[in-house]
Amino acid sequence: MAFIGNLLWFIFGGGLVACVLWFLFGLLMAITIIGIPFAKAAFTIASFAAFPFGRQLVDVRTLGGKRIFGTGLANFLWIILAGFWLFISHLAAGIASCITIIGIPFGLAHFKLAFVSFAPLGKRIV
Repeated sequence: MAFIGNLLWFIFGGGLVACVLWFLFGLLMAITIIGIPFAKAAFTIASFAAFPFGRQLVDVRTLGGKRIFGTGLANFLWIILAGFWLFISHLAAGIASCITIIGIPFGLAHFKLAFVSFAPLGKRIV
């Protein structure tokens, strides 16, 4: 079922567009040395944005890992630079998808991506 959901999401639900946008933000951040951790997180979320069904993004600390020092400050900078705009775009796409009954799963996937837009650093796909 997750395969069918991911296939439909990628083609019709905005998965391709979301993946490309996250990838482009990652490339933009990778231009500078300071932005490399942001780029790595954006590339991880780009792969999640392409196929979100059957997977979750969780904090590294819940898996027993450790976050890098300064991740909270870096996430705050991310919110100012890119996170707010990604949040708005995913929120708008999620609301538009939820208008129809068929689009509700796509809307929920956009809402998951909207909330991860605020703090992408320290996330892992499970």
